[in-house]
Amino acid sequence: MAKRYASLFYGKDAQPSDSRSAEPKKAPYRLLLVDDEPNILASLKRVFHRENYELLFASSATEALAIMEKQPVELIMTDFMMPGMNGSELLREVRERWPQTIRIMLTGHANTDAVMGSIRDGAVYRFILKPWNDDDIRLTIALALEQYELIQRTRALEQQTKKQSKDLDTISKLTATNRSQLAILLHKKGWLNAQQIQQLHREMQSKKNPVVRSLLKHDWVDFRKVFELLRDDMLFEEVDLREFQPDPSLLSLIPQKICTRQLVLPLRVSGQRLRLAMVDPMDVNLIDELGFMTGYTIHPLLAETGQMQAKLAEIFGETQDLDDIATKVGTDDPYEGIEIVLDDDSDQESLEQLLGSSEEPPAIRLVNAIILEALRLGASDIHIHPRTKSLVVRYRIDGVLQDKIHIPTNLLMSVVSRIKVMAELDITERRRPQDGRITVKTPMRIVDLRISTLPTINGEKVVMRVLERQSSAQSLTDLGLSGHNLKRLMHVTAKPQGIILATGPTGSGKTTTLYALLQHNASAERNYVTIEDPVEFHVDMAGQVPVKDRIGLNFASILRAILRQDPDVILLGEIRDEETADVAFHAAMTGHLVYSTLHTSSAAATVARLLDLGLKPYVVASALEAIIAQRLVRKVCDHCREEVPAPKDVLQQLGPQFLAPELTFYRGRGCEKCHKGYRGRVALHEVLTVDEALRAAITEGASAMQIEALARKQGMQMLLDDALDKLRQGLTTPEEVLRLLGPQVLNA
Repeated sequence: MAKRYASLFYGKDAQPSDSRSAEPKKAPYRLLLVDDEPNILASLKRVFHRENYELLFASSATEALAIMEKQPVELIMTDFMMPGMNGSELLREVRERWPQTIRIMLTGHANTDAVMGSIRDGAVYRFILKPWNDDDIRLTIALALEQYELIQRTRALEQQTKKQSKDLDTISKLTATNRSQLAILLHKKGWLNAQQIQQLHREMQSKKNPVVRSLLKHDWVDFRKVFELLRDDMLFEEVDLREFQPDPSLLSLIPQKICTRQLVLPLRVSGQRLRLAMVDPMDVNLIDELGFMTGYTIHPLLAETGQMQAKLAEIFGETQDLDDIATKVGTDDPYEGIEIVLDDDSDQESLEQLLGSSEEPPAIRLVNAIILEALRLGASDIHIHPRTKSLVVRYRIDGVLQDKIHIPTNLLMSVVSRIKVMAELDITERRRPQDGRITVKTPMRIVDLRISTLPTINGEKVVMRVLERQSSAQSLTDLGLSGHNLKRLMHVTAKPQGIILATGPTGSGKTTTLYALLQHNASAERNYVTIEDPVEFHVDMAGQVPVKDRIGLNFASILRAILRQDPDVILLGEIRDEETADVAFHAAMTGHLVYSTLHTSSAAATVARLLDLGLKPYVVASALEAIIAQRLVRKVCDHCREEVPAPKDVLQQLGPQFLAPELTFYRGRGCEKCHKGYRGRVALHEVLTVDEALRAAITEGASAMQIEALARKQGMQMLLDDALDKLRQGLTTPEEVLRLLGPQVLNA
């Protein structure tokens, strides 16, 4: 049995009798035997004297390493117990410096436990016990060297596979372009309409189809006319492939798969220029890629489509359809519409699983993963931000933006175009901002995404606002209002007419507050109507009207129509301009209760903003009933909350009232249930109710500071006062208050 394996390495058995027809003799394997006992080395020499091995001997680890530095060794076998560096340490060193060398340990029974540790950490291939059986040791070495040979062959095959896979990589690169000059030209000529251009783009993204292949497939244009257009108008030099025989040596420059897929054919090399026949010589991306791949400057020549197909079939034979060669995807795209429907298990899938799926094209897979991750994290906004070196996906979680996903910049156009297709935007327009919507459905949720695109120097930036269509409106008691502010709001909601405004920056919870006011003491005896862009909360008792600017259905026009619908309570999503403000305030003056929002920094500053919109002071004074200014601060996580020392540098910037010694401060350590120590948000409020003194001041044109002073006299608590109250309750941190309200005192 030993001979059967050992004969693989015998020189005489491997050579045929006729030396003239023999293959070159393979160099013998080099074995290094290490032992500090000379008799052991002599015994090993006797065991292997008949095998076709080149034997090297060393009496210590140091000597063995010196030998290996001079010449490569396929296998090393060492004793365990040796003076200085033992066998285990030697083999670890060999593994680090020569990882391809097979490592075997020779040891006695007493040292097997120590050797097993070396085997577990990968330093030893296997170990042989003393005293050994000669046949067993020959067989072990033969099998080990056979494994060495297999490993080398595997590595060689991997290198070959890697080299061959460049064809597919090149195809992926060549077909990932987002704009086709030929398609744009045909569109300008009127030969392709906008819908056909978008269809071409989708196929280029989903199936990695070159535009020429897609045009041939759909038969939208006469390619004879396209050929004449490129020849006569674009002045491309033509070549007749029927009279041309390409140089066989050039066919190795560009792989067959690229030639047949892209409809190109290398013809001649002149100096550093490669004459390349092309059906679409306007494909500059393809020309650049092939120039980089071949190392030549490409000289494109225009070829007629039928001639190119016939010549490729003549050279390479009939080829299969290569539509799916770059990515294995289905032909049906289940996400073609403006709505994407997600199945039951989508919420449980991890981001890695979504991104790793191979069932959909990369752009579709990526966009779905971005949206699903936002829903999983509870994000209110999704920012797709192109930067210089990467495309960053940022989520606004509890009011704070966080970088979550980094995507290669070459996928930017694919991702943005996919979002535009879903939102029914114009994918060919990249120079102007666009707005749209996407609806995402899951079995338990329906979410509207409000899309906004903005051209930047690094590409188009996309922001998606996440709006829960089926989220229920909260009650007044759920808003986190202090007892003082709640009492003041209860007072104004009981009034039959007037206007109540919620103010603050985008995402500060203004609409949530207004819906809570709308539902407070709601009854079937009153007619409730809302106007929003878009509708954020669904309330059965109210008639809810969405704004549609595309058809001229704006806030002002809808509000005028609603006033003819006999309303009692009107919720107006936002006062944006003079026309809307004028209609809203006159509705409040004529017996209606109006709720609306405005973007201002404080309650007192709202009056100045209304006057700036063109309203007369007496109109504002007579119609205005209350102003609610608010901000949302992050709440400390209840699961990992811990008491911390007072951050004096932060407190000094907030004011002396925050330095009170009885205050206790908390912070979240960070756990699996929160985001960096915070979970959820709580609102800070300042409620200004308008009394007779304030009406007189507004009519007389008082400044914002005078209005604020009067409001504080009648009991208004500022945002900073409410923030101090939330700190006393341990709901938030001083750092959050400073982030939202800014420094109040200059800290010397």
